[in-house]
Amino acid sequence: MGKETRVVRLEDFEPLIGGKSIERIRKKAAKFQGFHVVNINSTYYGGGVAELLSSMTLLMNGIGIKAGWRVMQGSPDYFSITKKMHNALQGDDINLSKRKIELYEEIVEENSIRNHLGHEMVIVHDPQPLPMVKHYKKHGPWVWRCHLDMSNPNKELWNYLTPIIEKYDAVIFSLQEYQKKLETPQLFFMPAINPFSIKNKEMSEREIRERLGHYNIPTDLPLVVQVSRFDSWKDPQGVIEAFKLAQKEVKATLVLLGNVATDDPEGVEVYQSLLDSQNERIIILSVEDTALVNALQRHAAVVLQKSIREGFGLTVTEAMWKGAAVIGGNAGGIRYQIRDGENGFLVSSIEEAARRIVELIKDKRLRKNMGRKARETVKRQFLMTRLLEQYLDMFASFETIYRLR
Repeated sequence: MGKETRVVRLEDFEPLIGGKSIERIRKKAAKFQGFHVVNINSTYYGGGVAELLSSMTLLMNGIGIKAGWRVMQGSPDYFSITKKMHNALQGDDINLSKRKIELYEEIVEENSIRNHLGHEMVIVHDPQPLPMVKHYKKHGPWVWRCHLDMSNPNKELWNYLTPIIEKYDAVIFSLQEYQKKLETPQLFFMPAINPFSIKNKEMSEREIRERLGHYNIPTDLPLVVQVSRFDSWKDPQGVIEAFKLAQKEVKATLVLLGNVATDDPEGVEVYQSLLDSQNERIIILSVEDTALVNALQRHAAVVLQKSIREGFGLTVTEAMWKGAAVIGGNAGGIRYQIRDGENGFLVSSIEEAARRIVELIKDKRLRKNMGRKARETVKRQFLMTRLLEQYLDMFASFETIYRLR
């Protein structure tokens, strides 16, 4: 018989956050027993939103809240349009033609017909399902949760989306700096991790080496690692160029591990564009293996997340939790996790990233000190229980508007 598995419960966090915090959360959850909330996003896997929903919905159900999770269905054309919207909300140009808008709204309407949302709260994630709010009579609050870097959205797209967004009862952004001029009240929830997931739980040295060996990843030299979707905003090409510069001073192996999310048709193109850079010391993998992510982040001498735009950057949080020395792009939510020079490094160029790679590989004591402080940062600020409590507080805030349980 294999080892019995068990879904993570709130009480599992007690050694990390203390009994008083657990009791406070339980007290807040008590009034919402049987409360029915549903989340809607665009993919079951690939990227931080799916990671968050996977853990949060289970944790909510464990404290008596009926939390569901629905995923949009759509054609490749639909996901091509929503990816362009994703990019435009992060500052890219977009050709917002009448045909694109019609197709976008048509697929959303089809999903609205299939999904019967008579829930006490509906939480819609990112732009893909955004117009669903137009197709229902509300039985409770509707909340739009935007996970993107909203520091400089494309004006044409934002003007189109704003009247839809203002049909919601609240908007949640990851950072206060993303606040917009909206009639709808705005909240700010930074994401968080589940430390007990396969991706984040403790691993023995034997388990780490088994996973790396399974993919023939050499461990004879220090590993430099970036784990992220194959997305140009994550700047994987910049990581390769920085690594090549660093190789002039240190010997190391680079591993770029990514996946192609079902809602990201550009991912395959980005992945394929990198393959010509592969060699004995530059390894590019597109696999779905969360244990491999865990092993790489734990074994790495340096973990990068050299994003150009980043709503938050959960891969940074995950690596910091494992005590890794992290180099992050000076963008979005990464700046709220890494204190430059203290628990990691922030960089704004390929050359700066290369210098920091060299510095960390040469200085083991610096790596360990940064890694220790990084883990403490996550324990203090970025565990899933903090985010759960923010959601409970939001539920309670609607009692004056809707009659919630």
